[in-house]
Parts: sequence; C-alpha cells; structure tokens
Amino acid sequence: MTLRNRVTPFGELVADPARGLVYGNRGCLHDADGELRRAWQVRRWIACRLEFRGRLRRPLVQPGRYTELFFLDEATALAAGHRACYECRREDYVRLTGIVGIARADDLDARLHAERLDGRARRIHDAAFAELPDGAFVLHNGEAWLVRGDELLRWTPAGYAERVPRPSGRAGLLTPPTLVRVLRAGWEPVVPLLHPSAGLP
Repeated sequence: MTLRNRVTPFGELVADPARGLVYGNRGCLHDADGELRRAWQVRRWIACRLEFRGRLRRPLVQPGRYTELFFLDEATALAAGHRACYECRREDYVRLTGIVGIARADDLDARLHAERLDGRARRIHDAAFAELPDGAFVLHNGEAWLVRGDELLRWTPAGYAERVPRPSGRAGLLTPPTLVRVLRAGWEPVVPLLHPSAGLP
C-alpha cells in the first residue's frame, strides 16, 4: 500500500510510489490505524537526511510516533515550509539561522509557521519574478513550478517535468520569504537541493 506521506511544494500530503531524497516530519499526523488525521501537529516542521547514524524505522507510521514524511528534494521541503533539522543537519541548521538572524528554534519555527499558513490555508506571497533565486517555488497556472535560471520547471512527485521561460512581472511565491533569503545566500545543504531531473547548473 502506498502511504500518503509525500509532501508537495504546497505542503500537502499525497500518496505516490516515487521515492523522495529528503526526509522529515511535523509531528504525529496519523491515528493508531495509520490513517492521517491532520496536516500538522506542531510548528516545528523539519527536513532531515534520509540516513543518519544507521537509524531505520520499520514499519513506518507506528502508533504514537511522528509521521515520516518524504520530499522530492530540499527545494520542495523549503517550499512546503520545512527547515533543516538541528540533530542530523546541524551545520545546515546553524548556517540557516545565521543567514536569517534568528538563533532560537522556537522563534524560527513561529516565523515560518506564520509565513506558510493563513489559518489552515496555504499562504501565497507576492514577489517579483526577476528577484527570485534558483530553488524557489511559485504558483503558475494553478501548479507548483521551480525557479531555475531563466526557466520554470513543473513539479511532480517523481521529478521535474516540462519547462517554460521565466515570466516577467509578479509571482505568487510558495516558498516562505525567510527561506527564500536562505536560497538567495547560495544554499548548498547536505541533502540534495534539487532532484536530478532539474538538470545541471
């Protein structure tokens, strides 16, 4: 059975058999039968390495434990509003907090929570296309598209699909502005920033 544990750039949870390159969680979202009951439990939405110190949890979605989530890549995790884990990605976390100027995890998580959600709805930010760094996600024709050079790449659970020229004018920005600052600084995380389907720089 395919679990509903893949995260889209909108932060939504979907079922798809494709494998993600980044792992994470936002608390326990499932009940004792493994059925999802909520989209998030805590404000601490984190993105982790797929492997860390040989840890392996089997089976997934164990009762009372956090719900394991998977992202296509780091850009997808950032768009969804997840930030680097302090435990398995400490160097990334320290660099991220230095870039945004927020030392306490609770303060960072509160800011990201306000930037990713408007109540229970997804918050869309206004931004100029010309000012967006590679790795940011925008809403284009009702779908999530990755900004990559002079192009936009359409996101799918298995990788990036067709490409279109980067438009001019204003964009509906999915990636929280705080995390756009991180991308603009030249983000090179220990997890894959982009899925191979995005192509070489």
